[in-house]
Amino acid sequence: MCSLAGLGCTVCAIYFSLKGVFAAAIIGMVWAVAFDWADGLIARRMTGRSDSDKVFGGQLDVLIDIVSYGVTPAILILSYGNFEPVLLGMVFVLIAAAAIRLSYFSTYGLAGGSHYTGLALDNNSLILVGIFTLESRFSPGMFAPVLTTAGLVLAALNVSQLQTPKLSGNPINVLLLATYTVVITGILGWQLI
Repeated sequence: MCSLAGLGCTVCAIYFSLKGVFAAAIIGMVWAVAFDWADGLIARRMTGRSDSDKVFGGQLDVLIDIVSYGVTPAILILSYGNFEPVLLGMVFVLIAAAAIRLSYFSTYGLAGGSHYTGLALDNNSLILVGIFTLESRFSPGMFAPVLTTAGLVLAALNVSQLQTPKLSGNPINVLLLATYTVVITGILGWQLI
């Protein structure tokens, strides 16, 4: 249920991106990450899960991740850039990097049991959300290239050999994410009133 709640937030983020209500889209994106991190903590505490249940949950998580962290940022960038055709190649790179990153993780898992090879995709949304809070400091014509460039840099980091720690399994990091989520929701929520 928690995983599907995150997918629901992702669907809202896509919808609001397409409608051009970017503050609501960003709120949906950050909540999707919060639910994604929470579902892992919940799953590890559940008793009586079979090996098949664990595999099923893992597969569901990967499928939701490609939508949440690959497709959704691509739609946000396309929408913010007024669906200019030049962006198609760039968003293809974002989605392709997400697919490669998830396939690599599904095949090889964590390096040394605690680190990802390449930047984990959930970080993309968290970083793009943070960058989006700076939108008002740019003209719309200037912020679209900033957002696109950030997406491309993140895509490169996703498929790099960079070793990054797994943040989502630590309850303290989940608490920090919860705080970040509430703060972002508060800041951007005012723009919706």
